[in-house]
Amino acid sequence: MLKPTTKMKLKNLTTTRTTNNRLQAIAQRVALVLALALPLAATTANASEESDVRGVVQKVFQQLQSRDYGSVYDSLPSSTRNRTARDRFISALTRAQDRYVLDRINIGAVRVAGNIAVADTELFGRLAQPFQAEGKIVVQQYLVREEGKWRVATGDNGTIQRFLKSNPAFAKKFPIRLPQIFMKQNGKWIPVNLPSTGKRGNG
Repeated sequence: MLKPTTKMKLKNLTTTRTTNNRLQAIAQRVALVLALALPLAATTANASEESDVRGVVQKVFQQLQSRDYGSVYDSLPSSTRNRTARDRFISALTRAQDRYVLDRINIGAVRVAGNIAVADTELFGRLAQPFQAEGKIVVQQYLVREEGKWRVATGDNGTIQRFLKSNPAFAKKFPIRLPQIFMKQNGKWIPVNLPSTGKRGNG
């Protein structure tokens, strides 16, 4: 027969092993939760940023539709506003909008890297002058983040290039592309050849 002290030692050893097993099980569960939660948190953060970018692109499009060109000007990066007078910017957009009426926008894939983002978009509208026709513009919308706010930099290649240089991997994967213009003929979208300027850009 086992002595009382021996029985006590065995009981304590069993209790210790049981406690250790429970602690290990808890630790494994915590590790599993963290392994699942951390990638989920990263995905949620990326999704939130992409949602913010989509929201800005959609908002600027709606401002263009309503001819609120002053608000569009305010959404430009500071470098663009410093080079372009407000009145001149509004006048140029007014002349363009008299010839082309925007109907809707499709926002496709959105990619974000640090303080720069790019959104694939299709702008649909109607040509009013010199003749009437349906049109579509396929263009990358570049945005840069300044003071915590996303600003549309499409067409401002100097600003875009400055941000792309700080993120060469992003620049290599998503280089600036020229916009593509299409006109609808017989129910089909026909590309319109743009005159070559010898420069790469997107507007």
